Amino acid sequence: MTVLDPVWTSLLYLTAAVFFILALRGLSSPRTARRGNLIGAFGALLAVVTVFFSARLENIPWIVGAIAVGTAVAAPVARRVKMTQMPQLVALFNGVGGGAAALVALLELSHTGDPWVRLAIVFTLLVGAVSFAGSGVTFAKLQELMTTRPLVFPGLPIVMAAVLLAAVGTGVAVVLTGSLPLAVLLMVLGLAAGALLVLPVGGADVPIVISLLNAFTGLAVAASGVVLGNVLLVVAGTLVGASGTILTRAMAAAMGRSVAGILFGAFKGGSTAGSTAMSERPVRSSSAEDVAVLLGYAQRVIIVPGYGLAVAQGQHTAAELALALEARGIEVDFAIHPVAGRMPGHMNVLLAEANVPYESLKEMGEINPEFRTADVALVVGANDVVNPAAKTSSGSPIYGMPILEVAEARQVIFLKRSMRPGFAGIENDLLYEPQTSLLFGDAKDSLAKVLGAVKAL
Repeated sequence: MTVLDPVWTSLLYLTAAVFFILALRGLSSPRTARRGNLIGAFGALLAVVTVFFSARLENIPWIVGAIAVGTAVAAPVARRVKMTQMPQLVALFNGVGGGAAALVALLELSHTGDPWVRLAIVFTLLVGAVSFAGSGVTFAKLQELMTTRPLVFPGLPIVMAAVLLAAVGTGVAVVLTGSLPLAVLLMVLGLAAGALLVLPVGGADVPIVISLLNAFTGLAVAASGVVLGNVLLVVAGTLVGASGTILTRAMAAAMGRSVAGILFGAFKGGSTAGSTAMSERPVRSSSAEDVAVLLGYAQRVIIVPGYGLAVAQGQHTAAELALALEARGIEVDFAIHPVAGRMPGHMNVLLAEANVPYESLKEMGEINPEFRTADVALVVGANDVVNPAAKTSSGSPIYGMPILEVAEARQVIFLKRSMRPGFAGIENDLLYEPQTSLLFGDAKDSLAKVLGAVKAL
């Protein structure tokens, strides 16, 4: 039995859609991202409540039970997950969304004979399954349950093409016949296509694929809105699909790559990740006291955060070090690369958590011309985003990717746990340059030692 009449239902849906739009606007800036998240969450809550009191629902105890189970699982996971594992959580949530849209479409197949609705069902089944399987593979790569290197095998392009052709043929058959077994087969083909799409992607390209799969999920949700006749799902899914597509293109452009090159580059025999072999060349190592002297008597310091900072949870110590240097009259900025970390905006969120002023976070285009005026560039746990191979080595898998120009600084200091290469799996020749010195150890511990030595100057 419904409680809300259609007019109020439409108004509440419109209000929820406005909240979604405002949420996206808030998420466009680190300063307003938290507020944007809260606005989006409230919009989603409003949408769920509106559906619950406006639709003629059956099996309400099962629905309430499913909501309770989902809440009991999701809330503790979201609260306890480490910042370094946030990209994996995003990939999982994204995959679950695509899978849910596909299951809803599968259940609705027997309730319609309209070929246009069946076409929307076919689209939702295929794209939702691709997103679910692809997101599962990205999770496994980020969690290092499998290698982060591209996985290819002879004939992969042929297999991929065959799966896609079979999916198209099966989809046409589902539209014409409404066959449930064929729809299940279409989902299986979608799962295979999703896995085959992501397996050849490796290294620093994985965050971009997460964004692309997020767009896929949005499109699947929008199509499921057509299937269910729910305008809000169409609006919300379209917003997610459009924003995910824009973000994917922006990140690909930031790496100097095309989306097609990221997805299919390994098919040509190339790779998005390089060799993990380490050089035997000597490097110049430093102590925390030596680093403190370089920093403490500099006029300009640029700190370059990377995934190693997130792993060590050293963002608060980095913020303290910046404050200590500023207290000595030293100009300090943080250089943010668009794909530093494991997801878009990873470093912005990390440093915002440590209350680093937004004015101190400089994007790549703004900070790059300033490296030549810096006395010290302090690289904390970053590798690929400062690797000169992106500019000098045409055979490198990251060749053409814009980087932070830390090599232009008078002195470069790397805080690294070891000489292992970064996520892209390639060696960084900058580590062996005469102006470069390395401080080995956990990033948080190393920063704490440097901070103590700076205060003792």
